[in-house]
Amino acid sequence: MTLTYFGDGASSHGDCQEAMNFAGVFQVPLVFLCLNNQWAISLPRVKQTRARTIAQKAIAYGFPGIQVDGNDLLAVYVATKEAVDRARQGGGPTLVETVTYRLSLHTTADDPTKYRSEDEVKAWEAKEPLPRFRRYLEAKGLVTDQVDAEIEAEVDAEIRAAIERAEARMDPNLMDVFEHVYAEPPAEFLAQRKELARHLAESGDARAS
Repeated sequence: MTLTYFGDGASSHGDCQEAMNFAGVFQVPLVFLCLNNQWAISLPRVKQTRARTIAQKAIAYGFPGIQVDGNDLLAVYVATKEAVDRARQGGGPTLVETVTYRLSLHTTADDPTKYRSEDEVKAWEAKEPLPRFRRYLEAKGLVTDQVDAEIEAEVDAEIRAAIERAEARMDPNLMDVFEHVYAEPPAEFLAQRKELARHLAESGDARAS
């Protein structure tokens, strides 16, 4: 059984349609989970498809499609679990569309103020899933400020430890950038490699080898 995640932008690509068609024809145990955050970089969903929902596209491929509130953690869990169970039981693929929103930049080079309004962003900020789920847990008496602080500290410590372990293993060799690039390296490429090796050697860098 396979669960694959992709965005609303990816749902417009040809290979996505081919994958869904293949999955429907052969009834493979696969769950397509589309994170519909309304924007494929700067292209809004309404300009990507005339379909009312992305979920309904599954009908054309012969398997179920369901749309859920992507900012509702429990709704996403239930929909995903049902689709996974169906796939494992031989029921074939399912398309799950989770309707959410990208509040932050698409990339560090992105400026979303050029293509969407501040009012739109603020409206979605009110639906942000983490505060929403925390309110639910607090209402159930499952989370307190103390428990929240303990979880935050535990997660921060785990992240810091992982970073330290990764950095301790890092000893990059700059010469590796020339490896596995060409089967038969051109003269200019070899000259650049030689020049870098010379520079590293002159600077006393052990990575010149």
